[in-house]
Amino acid sequence: MWLLEQCLQHRPDLRLHHERGVRTEAYRKGRARADGALVRRGHFKGHGEWSAANGVLMVVEITSHDRDTNQRDRIDKPVGYAAVDIPVYLLIDRDNNTVVVYSEPRDGRYRQKAAHSWGSPVELPEPLSFTLDTEELKDYAD
Repeated sequence: MWLLEQCLQHRPDLRLHHERGVRTEAYRKGRARADGALVRRGHFKGHGEWSAANGVLMVVEITSHDRDTNQRDRIDKPVGYAAVDIPVYLLIDRDNNTVVVYSEPRDGRYRQKAAHSWGSPVELPEPLSFTLDTEELKDYAD
């Protein structure tokens, strides 16, 4: 809800879809279920369960306490999302209490990666161009 509220406040033309299926090339079997996918309102109409990545402005993942979260969320998913040119990958890392912004996908890799401690402002790059207030995340630290 924290992220949904901020996205709508800054960009009311966008929608954050929970548990959205996105087709990827380099991630596992070519499909990833993102914790969140930020798109323009109405973008997913008629797409069914799995959508092409074009039109997805940002994907969001939140680390879990699963044994494979490091491989999945920090290694595999950034490669999969970059391979299909999703402009921003936002990782909310509960193990490190950070928000990590991956951007500038090129040749299957994100060229920029910036980690921010919870409580710090987080600048989201183009095509979003707004700042997240992460102060509330400190209330959820383990």
